[in-house]
Formats: sequence, C-alpha cells, structure tokens
Amino acid sequence: MSHLLGIAIESLVAVLLILTIGYCMLLNKRLKRLKADEHSLKATIGELITATEIAERAIGGLKHTVRDVNENLGAQLASAEEMSRQLRNQIAEGEGVFRRLSKIAIAARPSIPPAPEAPGITTAKQVAAAAKAFSERRRSDGLAA
Repeated sequence: MSHLLGIAIESLVAVLLILTIGYCMLLNKRLKRLKADEHSLKATIGELITATEIAERAIGGLKHTVRDVNENLGAQLASAEEMSRQLRNQIAEGEGVFRRLSKIAIAARPSIPPAPEAPGITTAKQVAAAAKAFSERRRSDGLAA
C-alpha cells in the first residue's frame, strides 16, 4: 500500500503542477494583454498631453485677442460717442439756422395775402425777395442774422 500511496501522492502533485502550469499560461496571456494596453494607454496619454498644451496655447492667444479687441472697441466706442456729440451739436446749430431762415422768410413775405387760387403756396417772386432780404441782412462777423 505504501507503494500505491506514493503513486497517488505523486499523481496528485503532477496534476497540481499541470494545473499550475495552465494557470501560469493564462496569467502570461493576461499580462501580455495588460502590457499592450499599457503601451496603448501611454500613447493615448501622450496625445492627450499634447492636445492639452495646444489648447492652453490657443486659450492664451484667445485671451490676447480678446484684450486687443476690447481695447480697440473701447477706443472706437469713445470715438463714436464724440462723433455723436458733435452731430447733436451740429443738428442743434442747423435747427437754429433753419429757425432764423424761417423768420427771415416770414418777414420777407409781403403783407398782401396770397392769391385765392393757391393759398399757402409762395410764388417765385416771394422766394427771390426772401433770398434778397437774407443776403442783405448780415452780421458784422459775416454770418447771416
């Protein structure tokens, strides 16, 4: 019996060794796949780092562009406000001149009422008389009164 017991133990050890070898082969395959995935992951991480650096440079460029645009827009806005103020002043002056011209035209009209066939329409003679009165009325500085 001792002989059979030895063979049984040796057989059990051989089976366990075969199972261990099979398990080691399975682990070897998994390690190879893990190494391949590691290389792939390293390449992906490298690409991600490169893309991040490019994005950071692009963001820096955009910030610089925004700063430049903001400065230019501020200058253009100030210029537009100044031009708007000048236009308002010129319009006010134009309205004043128009009022004075209207007063001159009214003053230059003859006191005779217009012809009944066309009430409210001035004749060419009335316009010419108003223009003549306007040209004769001048201020001392050369501007029309």
